[in-house]
Amino acid sequence: MYIEILGVIGMLLILVAFTMNQLQKWTHESLAYDLVNFLGSAMLVYYAFVLQSVPFIVLNLVWALVSLKDLCIFAKLKK
Repeated sequence: MYIEILGVIGMLLILVAFTMNQLQKWTHESLAYDLVNFLGSAMLVYYAFVLQSVPFIVLNLVWALVSLKDLCIFAKLKK
C-alpha cells in the first residue's frame, strides 16, 4: 500500500508542475517547477525500482537528473 501511495504522489507532483507550466503560472525556469518535478520524478524512480520496471526507472531518472541540474544552477545563481 505504501508504495502505491508514493507512486501516486510522485505522479501528482509531476502533473502539478506540468499543469502549472501549461497555465503559465510557473515557467520552466522557476524554482517551484524544478523542485516539484525533481521530487515527483525521484519518488517515481523509487516506485519503478520496487516494481523492477527498467524503462520507467530510466525515464524518471533522466527526468530527476535534469531537474536536479536546474536546481543546482538555480542555487549557484542565488549565491
